[in-house]
Amino acid sequence: MQSEKEIIIKVTAEIKAQFEGEGTGHDWWHIIRVVNTAKQIAKEEGANSFIVELSALLHDLGDHKFHKEKDAAEKLISEMLDNSGVSEKLKNQVLEIVSNVSYKGANVETRPTSLEGKVVQDADRLDAIGAIGIARAFAYGGNKERLLYHPNQPPVVHDDFNAYKNDKGHTINHFYEKLLLLKDRMQTKSGKEMAEERHQYMEGYLKQFYKEWNWK
Repeated sequence: MQSEKEIIIKVTAEIKAQFEGEGTGHDWWHIIRVVNTAKQIAKEEGANSFIVELSALLHDLGDHKFHKEKDAAEKLISEMLDNSGVSEKLKNQVLEIVSNVSYKGANVETRPTSLEGKVVQDADRLDAIGAIGIARAFAYGGNKERLLYHPNQPPVVHDDFNAYKNDKGHTINHFYEKLLLLKDRMQTKSGKEMAEERHQYMEGYLKQFYKEWNWK
């Protein structure tokens, strides 16, 4: 049986190898930021730091943005954890947390059932807002060949995951369909506090964007 430290070292190396150089904003550095933020929130909220760190490392493995198979995340995470020698109980905890991390649409509920799940979800969503969130949104949009903005294409309030996943709208719409909604969906006290400044920064950015767009 490997120690917690040995498991983290092994999983970290494997995740880094898979995500380093990824071009949609879901790269290795995104994962590192989520891990670090999650560890900080876990400390403040009293969550299990090992479960939080392990889940944060794995939160994008098998994600729908990279895999068409519905159960890709479960398969890939299970395989990595089995190879790392974790218990069945821990594996199931991590799988449950990761299954509820991703945003799936404005009207789709993704509410974690554990404190550790809330911590990881908040950490991931914090990296989707603020200055880095803006940069990641345009990186993703560019990778998918989406327009920056189209004034005649309003945002869509998605009622199900498939509609959200298959939407091809411009990047500015993404602010209204997801990014600006995240502040009020933070699960922890720490996450809510950290989200405030980042949310305000996005509002200021959009104000400036429209000012420049409509310049005459």
